[in-house]
Parts: sequence; structure tokens; C-alpha cells
Amino acid sequence: MKKILVASLVSAVFAVPALAADKADVIVVGAGGAGLSAAVTAHDLGKKVIVLEKMAYLGGNTNRAAGGLNAAESQPQAKAGIKDSKESHYNDTMKGGKYLNNPDLVHTLTDHAAESVDFINSLGGDLTDVGMMAGASQKRSHRPTGGGFVGANVVKTLAQASKDRGIDVRTMAKADELIVKDGKVVGVKYTKGKKQYEVMAPAVVLAAGGFSANQDMVVKLNPKLKGFATTNHTGATGDGITLGEKAGAATVDMKQIQTHPTVVPGKGEMITEAVRGNGAILVNKDGKRFINELQTRDVVSAAELAQKDKVGFLLFDNDVRKSLKAIETYIKGGMVTEGKDLHELAQKIGVDGKQLQATVDKYTKDQKAGKDSEFGRADMPRPLTQAPYYAVMVTPAVHHTMGGLRINSQAQVLDTKGHVIPGLFAAGEVTGGVHGANRLGGNAMADIVTFGRIAGRNASQQPTGVIIPRGEAPKAAAK
Repeated sequence: MKKILVASLVSAVFAVPALAADKADVIVVGAGGAGLSAAVTAHDLGKKVIVLEKMAYLGGNTNRAAGGLNAAESQPQAKAGIKDSKESHYNDTMKGGKYLNNPDLVHTLTDHAAESVDFINSLGGDLTDVGMMAGASQKRSHRPTGGGFVGANVVKTLAQASKDRGIDVRTMAKADELIVKDGKVVGVKYTKGKKQYEVMAPAVVLAAGGFSANQDMVVKLNPKLKGFATTNHTGATGDGITLGEKAGAATVDMKQIQTHPTVVPGKGEMITEAVRGNGAILVNKDGKRFINELQTRDVVSAAELAQKDKVGFLLFDNDVRKSLKAIETYIKGGMVTEGKDLHELAQKIGVDGKQLQATVDKYTKDQKAGKDSEFGRADMPRPLTQAPYYAVMVTPAVHHTMGGLRINSQAQVLDTKGHVIPGLFAAGEVTGGVHGANRLGGNAMADIVTFGRIAGRNASQQPTGVIIPRGEAPKAAAK
């Protein structure tokens, strides 16, 4: 989210001089959650790492991640008494992706996501609170205590870990080209200021994110999204995908572009899915519910676009507000309308008060009975009976690009014939295949940390392309 970026914290956190070396063991392109996870992992395996980040700050889109990191069979779940399974996480992910996902990649994600929670927590992060997200059958979205924003916490944690390790992180350093010799990726050409430099290494990890902020690229792949706003930061322009393609990499699922259903119109500010997960409902301008709020993002987005003016209102009460720390940021940012009761709120947002009251009364009755008679919502944690009441106008915006470079379960980039490109690895939104046709909320954070760590490990240990068994994963770093 634009107003909760931690750029000011992490832009000047490194004392390592730029251009301190022109050789490394591992080069990482991109300093978001995936790139920094790879860098810390590679460093802890004894490798010299250089990170190239084109923006002036660290974190990329990870700064804007609000909901959580999905993981099953985790220590925080066990502590909270939540019964979940990796198989359930796998099944939810495949179903949410309309079974277009690469099953091997999904198994890798769901088998090792709990280790990613341990990894971040071991570095001093706070992924101890567990909540519900849309498309999930269980509470498995790990986030900071009280339901705070997950991305800012993870970026701060990884940035501090990188600083503590003395990792060479170069900001305002835009990767221009992968250096390929004898079919192997052996370095990167990049521009910093007005000069171009080369840095050489036996392994390169691409972690430069997706392309949601590249309107031309989005519209070329899906013309229906012309004019849509985006929740992404300005640097999410698909650079890493282009770098990989020019080096012979294949892509997959490029037309699969996700919209997020709860974005404030005209501001590009995303309201975390956790608000719905903690009990909020969606109503239209007639004051009526129109969807099971915990359906997948594509389904909820489509339902909103079918409403008057293509918008809806997130509606919640004071009990929901108290349950989620993230909501305070939206209130302070002027995105939330408050009413002492439903009739006052309805008047302020231009909705019929009697209809809104009837909608909430029916939902409250269904919640007490444990059955949503209108839309079949399975999880209704709160009855919405505690005034004051709150509403946020929302509409869909381009949020996540599921397509990208084709990788295997070891985060190795594949060429158009399905062969490993020696020396080239990738992780995070720059890749495709993990999320299929639709990403579940909370799975992006699981993706970037899990595959970031795998890429960092394999780039360190097997840069020439030898396959490591899928069951192995890097161990969590010690505090």
C-alpha cells in the first residue's frame, strides 16, 4: 500500500558502498521479499552475494502485502489450536487456481511454507497471529500480532538481516541484461546513475516481481483491463521476465492476471482481505449483500463489476475493527466512513437505511444460526452488532500477475524446450505456474519466501543445474 511503505526505513539502511565488488558467488536481481530471502539464505551458506535493486528503496510489492503468509501445520497454528494440513493447503491452492497450477510447484509451496514462517520468525519477525483469508478452508494466514500488515514486517526483518550480514545491496541499480557464455548465465549488466557496470557470478537469481504496473503489457495480454488502476508499486513493470526471455527462458500463464476486489476507487489503496476474513460483509449501493465475501478474488471482483457503478462497500462493526490492527491505518488514511448506527452510516454513504438495516439483521440471524442462507459463507466469525459501524467503498484493480518465467520445483529457470538454463534461478512474482488462474490471498507471501529461500540455496550449492530432491529445503536461520 502506498501509505504504509517502509521505504523510508530501508532505503538508507545499508552502509556497504555501492560498486564495492564486481564479482560474487550469487547475484540477486530485486530486493523484495523473494530477493532478500534468497540473499540471506545464500549468505548463510557461506556465499558472497550482491543484490541489485532498481528502486531507491527495498521491498518492492512486498511492502504493500497486507493479509498474511499462508502455511499449514505451523507452530503458530499449533499454539492456537488450529487443525490444518499441508494437503488441505495444496487442495485449496489448486482449486483457487482452477487447476491450471503446476502441481509440483504447489506441492513445494505447501510442503515448505511452514518453514518459511519459522525462517522469518527466527530472524526476529512477527508471524505469530493466524487468520482466515478468502479461498482457504482453515485459518492459515500468518501475520504480525493483532493482525498488522505482514509485508512491512517481513521487509523490515529481511532488510535488517541483510544489513547485519553485511550483504552488498545496491539500490538505483537497474539490471539491463543477463550475461550468457556457453549457454550458462554468468553475470549481469546493470546501470547505476549514467554508467553501466558488469558483475559476474556463477549463479543469478531473478526476483524482480511481476508486471501489474505496466499497463501496456497488461492490456496487450488482457484488453479488458484497459484503464484499470493497480495496487502495485511503480517498479512492477516486468523487467525480470524480459531479462529471462532474452536469455532463452520460457514463460507460462502470462494471460492470467488477477484483480483484487477491495481497492479504494481513485486511490489504488488495497483493503486487506483480512477485513473480510475477520467478519466484514460486502453490500452494494442498494444496501444489499451480493456475494459470499470469502469467495476467491476473481469471483468477488466479477460480482462487484456487476453492481451499480461497479463498486461495493465493505461493511463492518466496532468488533471487527478491534480485531484487526490494520484497520486503524485505513481510518487514519481517511478511507473509512463511520456512523454511530447503521442509519447514520447509510445516510453518509448514500444507501437506503432500512434496506441496510434489513441486510445486517438477516446476516446477524444467519450468523447466530451458523448458516448463511443467502450465499453459503461458511465462516461468519462476528454478528456485526456492535456500534459504531464503518464502510469503505471498494472496486477491483489489477493486483497480481500469475504468469512469468517457467521454473521447476528447485527454482531453476527453464528454456523453451523444458531444459534448465545453467546458472539461472527465479522466485516470486517474476515466475509463473504456482498460482494458476487465480492466486489465493496469503499465498504470494508464502511463494516469495519459500521459493526465494530455495533459489538462494540452489544458486549457492548447485549453480550449474544439478537437480536436488524436492523434499529438501533450507533450514531456518538462527537468531
